[in-house]
Amino acid sequence: MARESIGRRIRQYRLKKHWNQDQLAEATELSVSYIGMLERGEKLPKLETFLSIANVLEVSADELLADELKVGYRINLSKYTDQVEKLSPEERRRVFRVLDALLEQN
Repeated sequence: MARESIGRRIRQYRLKKHWNQDQLAEATELSVSYIGMLERGEKLPKLETFLSIANVLEVSADELLADELKVGYRINLSKYTDQVEKLSPEERRRVFRVLDALLEQN
């Protein structure tokens, strides 16, 4: 369900900034209880609120919506590509071996 996945993503990116709900609430001028309701999937923000949260968290809207978009896997793939590029050649080979093994199962 969209509310739950969007809330989960908001929480994920809030924690990535090492913020608590109070800090996000203050930065977005929303109440702490409303942030909690969003993160628990009890509420779905209006577009203006959603954009404010995305801007404050410094993430794109598609990153917050990745679980709901038909092409959301591309967003995740892009993040993984960035992470793999930072690995040593040996670490990359290990990652690719694991991926090869997983993909061969399908």
